[in-house]
Parts: sequence; structure tokens; C-alpha cells
Amino acid sequence: MAYRIGIIGTNFVSDWLCEAAAETGLFVSAAVYSRTEESGRPFADKHGIPTVYTDMEAFLSSDLDIVYVASPNFLHCQHAVAAMQHGKHVLCEKPIATTSEELELMKKTARENNRILLEAMRPAFDPALQKIREALPLLGQIRRVSLEYCQYSSRYDKYKNGEIMNAFNPALGNAAIMDIGVYAVHVCLQLFGKPCGEILSKSMLLPNGMEGMGTIFMPYTDFQAEIVYAKIIDSVNGSCIIGENGAILIDKISVPGSVQLKLRGKEPVELLDGTVSNNMIYELRTLADLIEGGNVEHTYMDVSTLEMEVLDTVREQNRIIFA
Repeated sequence: MAYRIGIIGTNFVSDWLCEAAAETGLFVSAAVYSRTEESGRPFADKHGIPTVYTDMEAFLSSDLDIVYVASPNFLHCQHAVAAMQHGKHVLCEKPIATTSEELELMKKTARENNRILLEAMRPAFDPALQKIREALPLLGQIRRVSLEYCQYSSRYDKYKNGEIMNAFNPALGNAAIMDIGVYAVHVCLQLFGKPCGEILSKSMLLPNGMEGMGTIFMPYTDFQAEIVYAKIIDSVNGSCIIGENGAILIDKISVPGSVQLKLRGKEPVELLDGTVSNNMIYELRTLADLIEGGNVEHTYMDVSTLEMEVLDTVREQNRIIFA
């Protein structure tokens, strides 16, 4: 029997979620919550979702198994906590919260209600990450890690013309580190664990206080990791992990399409057998496994906890303030 999933938020990421859910065969998109029928109905019709709720209490009291939280960042904690208190498992879009304090409340609620809480962090579940992990010993001593994700936002042109849409409104918990940089931070932490020294960062803020881009230096015992991210430029470089014997090259950190192993003196070898068009299927399959096993205290949340600690540090160092 497929799990019934309800969706909060009707943006393009929710489109991807519905498509991935249908592809897995493990889930059925059963309901959507939107502030108005007019905004929710077109989304529901597009994905064959039977019910649109405009009342949150009615939505959470319905016969859903899972709630997918894709509301603005500042509402993630509120919506996830309410869903778990109503007996629903929660898949919460990245960043899972805006602060470590919020995440601790969410984790506490998951334990108290015996519900699964999982961050929808696409690369964390993509098989490409396991391919990278398996190839790391071939590099010898790792000396440099550079993870880059810069994506020119489709809303940036409107910002420059004076129209501040939600994606560029820091009052809603938005910042380049929260929306873009979090991918690279999470992958770094999942591969290498907690940094061993002081994290240093520098951000570039737009006139309205929105962080447009930034760089983070995360020290490890024998190497330093560099995270480069932006919402106002596109990447021309991929990401790389460099050791004394060679390097691993990654084309796009959020959705890896190519992962190459290039050992010194040898031709590059492609590590991926193929890619899927929507790698959200992997986080959904993981969610189903966690629910089936009743694994509330899963290790994926450990990385999300470290992630929020890094994001807290970056925001504090650069005075990235959410109203």
C-alpha cells in the first residue's frame, strides 16, 4: 500500500516531489495545502491530487501518512512540528530549519510522537555520493576540497528591477547560504564529518540585507574545505576533491550528472553509470525505508544537525539577520 503524502507549498520543488513520488510507486500525492483555493487548485489538477485544503488544521487532521513541508524557510519548524503532533511523518525541504534551536525542537517533537523527520537534501541520498565515498581512498592523502554551487536565481532580475519576491526576502528566512550553499555544506559534512577548527566565512549582502553570495572555509586535520555559493551568478567550475594521488571532479553538487576520478598520469574514469532526471526519488525511498523500520533516531539527522550549526556560524559572522 502506498503512503499518502500531503504537500505544503506549491512551487516548482513541490512539482518535482509529486513527479518523484509517482515514479517510486511508494507514495500517492493525496492532498495539498495552500492559502487559497485559487493557488492550490491548479497545482492539484496538474498532479491529479484530489483534495485542496485552505485550513491547516483540517489538512493535518486528514488521513495523511506524511507531510512534505515546502513552505518558506521561516515556516519549516512551525509546520513540521504541527504535522508530527498530528501523527504525520515529515519530509522537510532544505534547509530543514532556520536555526539550531528550531531543529532541536523538531527533533524533540519527532521523538515524543515517534514520527520520522527527514531533511529533503537531494545529494545526501543520491547514489553519486556513495560512489564518491568509495573512491576517496584512491586519492591518497586528501589535501584540498572545493565544493561550489552558484546558481543565478530566476527571481534576481526582478529584484534588480525593484520587485522583491519571496526568494530575495530575508524576512522569510532566505539567504544564499540557506537556499544554495546548504547543499555544499551538507555534502562536505556527510563526507568528512565535523570540522576540527574555527570556521571562517565571508558573505556579500545585497542592499536589502539579503545574502547574495559567500565563501566558507572549514578546517580539517590534513586539509581545508572551501565552500563557494551564490544566488546571483552561475558556476563555471564544478566541485573537486583533491588528494596526493589525484582528484574527484563533480559537475553539480545538488544533482550530480558526472563524477570523474582522475588519478595522476591516468585518463579520467566516469564513476556514474547513469543519472535520473529527478534525484528526489532517492530521498523518498529512504523515507519509506525509515518509516518501515520505525527508525526515528536515524543518522541522517546527525548531519542535518551539524549543517545547522555551520549555517548558524555563517549567519552570525556575516550579520545575516532574519526578521
